[in-house]
Amino acid sequence: MKKTPLNHIHHSLGAKMGPFAGYEMPISYSGVKNEHNYVRNYGGVFDVSHMGEFVVEGENAVPFLQKICSNDIDKIKLGKAQYNCFPNEKGGIVDDLIVYKIEHNKFLLVVNASNIEKDWKWVNKYNKHYENKISNISDETSLIAIQGPKTMEIIKEFIIDDISLLKNYSHITSTFCGIENVLISTTGYTGSGGVEIYCKNNDAVKIWETIFNSKKNSLIPVGLAARDTLRIEMGYCLYGNEINDSTSPIMAGLSWITKPSTGCINSKKFEKEIKEGTRQNLVGIIMTEKGIPRSGYLLTNRDNIKVGQITSGTFSPKLNKGIAIAYIDSKYNNYENEIFIDIRNKKFKVNLVKLPFIKN
Repeated sequence: MKKTPLNHIHHSLGAKMGPFAGYEMPISYSGVKNEHNYVRNYGGVFDVSHMGEFVVEGENAVPFLQKICSNDIDKIKLGKAQYNCFPNEKGGIVDDLIVYKIEHNKFLLVVNASNIEKDWKWVNKYNKHYENKISNISDETSLIAIQGPKTMEIIKEFIIDDISLLKNYSHITSTFCGIENVLISTTGYTGSGGVEIYCKNNDAVKIWETIFNSKKNSLIPVGLAARDTLRIEMGYCLYGNEINDSTSPIMAGLSWITKPSTGCINSKKFEKEIKEGTRQNLVGIIMTEKGIPRSGYLLTNRDNIKVGQITSGTFSPKLNKGIAIAYIDSKYNNYENEIFIDIRNKKFKVNLVKLPFIKN
């Protein structure tokens, strides 16, 4: 397995480690529930250096990205970022990603760790017609995220610029923890606010240690398990769970990042789905009884007919209930329908709700 530059620190902190996307990653330190609640109420620090980063630059960067991305690249201003997906020729999703506009014709693409190789082949396949310069800087880039409502107040001592007014999905390149040319963004995956810090691998340890050596904050390290429970509470899609190569972004509730007018790959199919709907829709599930829904569990109606399936499930520390994200047949996508979940051959009634489960 690959290791991030912070791997030895996670071991020294006694983190529970495990494999994820080809990396040995910290799953938890002090326990999922504690880490989850700490992020919701104060702030925690994540090592997410396993993520992939591509740089696209050239005169044809915009039309190229407009073709391979679902959202409207023309609307990204300098210093801003945009959530996106790569649609494939069949109407599914190659990956979801964030696109940062760095300069006039220069963009940073942040992709999922498990899809780096697949995405790299995908962007180069289409770039043959546009001849941009594309660089894969994944192996030389580290990513540390500080997430939580107190983040902006906490990081004042580490950054030379005032970013307290930096809006959501924005970024700035600044000096952070004494390291120059660090990209700091506000694209969060927890729903509790915060920043993401992109730096060179050689600088990751100094930044991590500077943050935790400060006497002015009480941040704790947080693992991938809490990152998952946090994102489920927000109803955010995870590649491999809610979205994949055969999942339509419209079916996944991502029509807000799918703009057929740009002429992206499969734009005509997406336009039709937006108008006519899809066979299934993504919904939230809340348990009405004690129990934890898990990925793969089936949903049925009162006649015991399968109407859907769980894609992600967990116990919500915020709601103190079992919650899940699921696909359900469109004709049953009525929040007053009686729906049941099958857990170990026992049926439990559940409530359908609109995502997210909590408001950020």
